[in-house]
Parts: sequence; structure tokens; C-alpha cells
Amino acid sequence: MIALLLRDLRLAVRAGGGFGLGLAFFLIVIILVPFGVGPQVDLLTRIAPGILWVASLLAALLSLDRIFALDFEDGSLGLLATSPLPLEGAALMKALAHWITTGLPLTLVAPALGFLLSLAPEAYSYLLLSLLLGTPALSMIGTFGAALTVGLRRGGLLLSLLVLPLYVPTLIFGAEAVRRGADGLDATGALILLGTITAGCFALLPFATAATLRMNLR
Repeated sequence: MIALLLRDLRLAVRAGGGFGLGLAFFLIVIILVPFGVGPQVDLLTRIAPGILWVASLLAALLSLDRIFALDFEDGSLGLLATSPLPLEGAALMKALAHWITTGLPLTLVAPALGFLLSLAPEAYSYLLLSLLLGTPALSMIGTFGAALTVGLRRGGLLLSLLVLPLYVPTLIFGAEAVRRGADGLDATGALILLGTITAGCFALLPFATAATLRMNLR
């Protein structure tokens, strides 16, 4: 499993591997929003939690179709399915590799870009914590969606349509935690629910992903 994780990380940092694409998209969105909204600091402060979380969610979508597509094209996915490594473990490592190369950089960069949206100072710690708790769920759900569309021609759009509704609970509780932190309210409940969603995804979706891959590879 460690070897598979290291392999996916090496592929991600190569040209065309998708590493940095999500960060670039995230940066562009955060820079463009103030131009579209205008120099209204109060408005930017109110919408900053939602914009940061929506931008993170959309950035995570960009590289989802690469999770299994390259392995399917070169036959590696078939070898993984017949190897001694459980397919559930392979799915888990795929999700972890996606999070390390996409979700973790977004989590670290988001607080640094919060000032562009006039994010309240009190909300920075909540933004970091909510992204740290929520982005792993985005990667795991995305891995399940990638398994559903593996082998389909032009499956990227279908993947987005399948995954986006599943992302909504994470988006709601993540943005709510940052919003409550910015208002000086207790955000513990939203953070607990966000962590529960992530834990549930990692407990159940590796098995669903493995079952889906087996059906698609028959």
C-alpha cells in the first residue's frame, strides 16, 4: 500500500499529473471574486467563508478523473485488481494520494489567501481546521465517483454531476464552521459533523469503490 501511495504521488508531480492545477484554479477564483463583487469589504467578509469553501471544492474536482483513468488505460488497474493487495486498500491509497496532492495544499494555502476576501481574523483558525477535516472526505467521495466512471469516454462531466451532490453536506458544514467562527459563535457542532462525514466516508466508501471497480473491470 505504501508503494502504491508513493507511485501515485510521483505520477502526480510529473508533467500532466495534475499537481498544482487545483492550486492554480483556487488562486484564480479567489483573485477574481473581489473584482466581480467590487470594493465592498462588508460584503466580501460575509461571503468569504462560502467562497473559500466553494473554490476548494471545485479545485478538488479538477483532478478526480485522473485517479483511475491512467491506470485503466495502461492496464495497471487490472493488475491491482488481481494482486494480493486488497482493492479496498488500493482505493484508500488512491484517495490519500489525491488528498496529499490536492486537498492538503489547498488547506495550507487557503488561510494565506483569506485576506484577499477580507476574511475576519477570528475565522482563520476555523478555516484551516474545517478544511483539514473536510477535504479528505472530498477526496474519498471523488475516488468513489472516479470508480463509477472509469473506462467511460468523456466521463469527466458525468463524474462532476455524480460527485457534486455528494459534496453538498461537506460544503454546508465546512462553510458554516468558518462562518460561525467569523461571527464569534461556537463552531464545535459544525466541526464535529464535518469530522463525522469524513470518518463515515473513509469507513464505507473504500468498500463501495472496490465493489464498483470489480464490476467495471468484468
